[in-house]
Amino acid sequence: MKEATGELNMTVVTVVAIAAVAAFFYAFVWPAIQSSIESNTMCAAAQNCKCSGDECTCQYHDVETDQWKDITCPNNDTTGSDATGA
Repeated sequence: MKEATGELNMTVVTVVAIAAVAAFFYAFVWPAIQSSIESNTMCAAAQNCKCSGDECTCQYHDVETDQWKDITCPNNDTTGSDATGA
């Protein structure tokens, strides 16, 4: 009986540890990943970019709200200054 109780305790500890790691991931790591994906998607579809230095100010058309948003994207070497971003 002691062995069964010990195995049950280890199972509970393992389940709690997995739940803690999953909670940490969804609370701290996933929002950063999601934000990065959203930012990269917007920059890929950006138009009318005006670049200076390491940043470009571009416009992004949000189809859900049918509005244009001003966004800041990194200046890639292939973008150049005054590139259209298309």
